[in-house]
Amino acid sequence: MTANTPLNILQHTFGYEAFRQPQQDIIDCVCQGGDALVIMPTGGGKSLCYQIPSLARSGVGIVVSPLIALMEDQVNALKELGVNAGYLNSALDLRTAQQVEQDLISGELDLLYIAPERLVQPRTLALLAQAPLALFAIDEAHCVAQWGHDFRADYLSLNILHERFPNVPRIALTATADQRTQAEIVERLSLNNAQQFISGFDRPNIQYRIQQKDKPRNQLLNFLQLEQAGNAGIVYCLSRKKVEETAAWLVTQGYDALPYHAGLPAATRQQNQMRFLRDDNVIIVATIAFGMGIDKPDVRFVVHLDMPKSVEAYYQETGRAGRDGDAATALLLYGLEDVVKLQQMMATSEGSEEFKRHEQQRLSVMLGLCEITTCRRATLLRYFGDELPHPCGNCDNCLQPADTWDASEPVRMALSCVYRSEQRFGASHVIDILRGSDNEKIRKFGHDKLSTYGIGKGLAITEWRSIFRQLVARGYLTVDPNGYGSLILTESCRPILRGEEPIELRKDKATLKAPSVRKRLLDIDEADMGLWNALRRVRKELADEHGVPPYVIFHDATLKEMIEKRPMNDSELLCISGIGDRKLEQYGGEFLEVLREYEYAQD
Repeated sequence: MTANTPLNILQHTFGYEAFRQPQQDIIDCVCQGGDALVIMPTGGGKSLCYQIPSLARSGVGIVVSPLIALMEDQVNALKELGVNAGYLNSALDLRTAQQVEQDLISGELDLLYIAPERLVQPRTLALLAQAPLALFAIDEAHCVAQWGHDFRADYLSLNILHERFPNVPRIALTATADQRTQAEIVERLSLNNAQQFISGFDRPNIQYRIQQKDKPRNQLLNFLQLEQAGNAGIVYCLSRKKVEETAAWLVTQGYDALPYHAGLPAATRQQNQMRFLRDDNVIIVATIAFGMGIDKPDVRFVVHLDMPKSVEAYYQETGRAGRDGDAATALLLYGLEDVVKLQQMMATSEGSEEFKRHEQQRLSVMLGLCEITTCRRATLLRYFGDELPHPCGNCDNCLQPADTWDASEPVRMALSCVYRSEQRFGASHVIDILRGSDNEKIRKFGHDKLSTYGIGKGLAITEWRSIFRQLVARGYLTVDPNGYGSLILTESCRPILRGEEPIELRKDKATLKAPSVRKRLLDIDEADMGLWNALRRVRKELADEHGVPPYVIFHDATLKEMIEKRPMNDSELLCISGIGDRKLEQYGGEFLEVLREYEYAQD
C-alpha cells in the first residue's frame, strides 16, 4: 500500500504524474479541514479535488450529486481504480441499500455518492452521524441557485450539513456560475468562510460557431457529413417532439441516433444514455434534461438546433464537448422564432414577475451573444467575469469576420411598417406587407392599403428576417409573449425611425466550413492508424467485459501516448498518463501484447 499523501494517491491510484493548477491548493485546503468553493471548467479535473481528499483523510467522503442515472458509472469507474465506492439512491433494492449503509457505518467505504433528496432525510442524517466522515462534496453546486438554469429545490436544504456536521469540511463544485450564482451558492450553503478557487472559464479547445437558421436539417447534415464523420456528439432541441423527430430523421440518414427527454420511460432513457456512454459514434438528441455530469470525454460536437434560454445554459451544454482537451465544435443554429417561443414559455411559466423579468434579461444577453460581430469567446468569458486579453482565433467571428452594411433605410421601412400595422403582428406578416404579398390575411386587415405595402420588394424574405432578428437583439423592437409574437416598438428606436441616426447591421454569412477536421481531431499519423484501431478494439473488449464505458478503461489521450512512447514493459507502461497501479495490474498485459505485436510486425 502506498503512502496516503495526495501526490502518491494521484500517481498510484489515478495514474497522473502531477497536479494541474489549482488542484493542489484545493486539495490541501480540504485535507486540512477547510471549506472550499471551486469554479473550474468542465474537464479541468474537479472530481479529483474531492476524491483525493476523501482517500487521504480518514473516513468516507460523501458526494452529493443530482445525477442518479450516472452514479453507477461514477462508482464503477472508481472501483476500476481499486477505490471502495458506493452509492445510495432509489434505484437500489432494499438488500443492496442496507449493505451499502452497513459499509458506510463500519468505515468500509472510501466514497459514497448520494442524491440530495435522500441525503436530507432524517434517517440518512442519522446514519451519517454514526459514520466516520472525511468530507462532504456538493457537486453541480449551481443547482442551489433559484435564478439558475438547473435549479433543484432539494439543494436548498443542504446547509443542514453545516449545522449537523460543523467539523466536517465541505467542498462545493461547479463549472457554471456567474457572480450572482457564486454569491447565492455561498449564502445558501453557508460557505461564508470557505476559500474560493475560481480558475477561469475558458475552454480553448472548443470552437464556438453560431449561425442563422436556414433549412436547419440541411445545415446539421452538412456539418455531420463534412466534419464529424464517425464522431460522438449531442444535438439539443427545445421540445420533446422535435427531439424524437430529429433522432428518427438522423437514423434515416444513416446515423446511430437516440432520443432523450424526460417524457420517455425511465428504462428507455437509461438504455439510451448507456448506449451513448459505452458505444462509439452514437449521437444523442436531447432536451436539456440530458447532460449534466456526463463524463464521456470524447464528445466531439454539441449542436443546438434551437437557441438556449441563457448564456449559463449555453456554456453548460457546450461544455460537454471536448472534455479530453482535444478539438471540439459547438454549433448553434437560431432564428427569431426561437426568441418568440422562449418568451412565450416564460410568459406561461408559474414563476413570479421578478423571475420572469430576470429570465427575459438572460434571454436578451443570449440573443446578444448570437448577434455580436466580435470574438464570441471573449464575450462569453466576460459574462462570467473572466477576461480574454485578445481575440481567441477559434470562433466563427475570428475565423471569418462578419461583414456589415448600412441598413438605415430598410430599418426605417421595417419600424414604420410595424407602427402602421398597429404593433399587432409578428415578423412573418410584417414582411409580407413590406414585400407586397397578396394573401388572405393581408386583404382581411386591409394591409394592402398601407403606405408601407410593397416598399420592401427589393429584399428577400431571409434578408428581412435577418433585419427583424437583429432589431430585436439590439432592443429596437421587442416581442410580445402574450400576443402571438407581435412586434412592438421600443423608445430607443425613435431616433432611427426619424432618420436622426444611421444603423449598420451584420450580413448573415454562409456556413463556416472546417476542412480536414477529422484529421485534426485525431492527430494521429496515417502510419499509426492500424495500432490506434487495435488499441481501441482491445479497450472496447475490456470495457464490455467489465460493464463500463471504454473511457473508464483508458481515455483516448492515454492510447495516443502509448502510440507516441511505445512502452514495451510494465515500468514503461506505468509512466503513461492515466495508468496507475490497479489499471496496470488489470489491463497492462492486454495492451502490452498489442504494442509488442505491432512493434514486431514493423521489424
